[in-house]
Amino acid sequence: MLGLVAPTRGTFAVDAQTARPGQSRLPVQMVFQNPYASLNPRLSVEQILAEPVIAAGQRIDAAMRDRMAALLKRVGLPQDSLMRYPHQFSGGQRQRLCIARALMLNPSVVVLDEAVSALDVSVQARVLELLVDLQREYGLAYLFISHDMAVVERIAHRVAVMFAGQIVEIGDAKSVLSNPRHPYTRKLIEAVPTIERRRQHFELDTRQVPSLVRPLGYEPAPASWLQFGHDHKVRAEGELQG
Repeated sequence: MLGLVAPTRGTFAVDAQTARPGQSRLPVQMVFQNPYASLNPRLSVEQILAEPVIAAGQRIDAAMRDRMAALLKRVGLPQDSLMRYPHQFSGGQRQRLCIARALMLNPSVVVLDEAVSALDVSVQARVLELLVDLQREYGLAYLFISHDMAVVERIAHRVAVMFAGQIVEIGDAKSVLSNPRHPYTRKLIEAVPTIERRRQHFELDTRQVPSLVRPLGYEPAPASWLQFGHDHKVRAEGELQG
């Protein structure tokens, strides 16, 4: 979707715009996992927010500077942040800065790769609340990548569970999380810590994960699906029970 790796085939559409293999000119932005490593420590916040604008071939004019100030305020950062540098912020503040940078070009889709996993639990909760509010306010679609099912439950409307590089269960978040049908989905949900589970030792058995080493030109077998409700389907495999 981001155009970082050229797809071999297929298309995807955002706001009725369609991208084909080799094309990436769609309003899609990214928030990375590590809020410090994804910020250039040599650049001020003003320069960091200007990066996507300049990369898109636009000018940094008064309107863009007003947008910088407005986005900093919206994500809860002080207005004097523009002249500061990444090391002068906490981890949660840096991730808020990354979110503001992603919104500079007014995207339709934001890809968030484990965007809160590097944050403390209390900071996680505040950043997730911010993301939910921004989604409603700006009409954003999120592609939120996470292994933490508690985070997924808080942020997602639809869930796709991947196992060994392939989607094995997909559908409405409430249906998938309340009635998981694939064994791997069940194990992910069981791994969410609770007071009872903290007394137990839980270990995800990875011995059954198939090899991910594939020969050149490998194509996975076409999937067949079992339907469990209006918007909930599961890949039909030998280990699927129930």
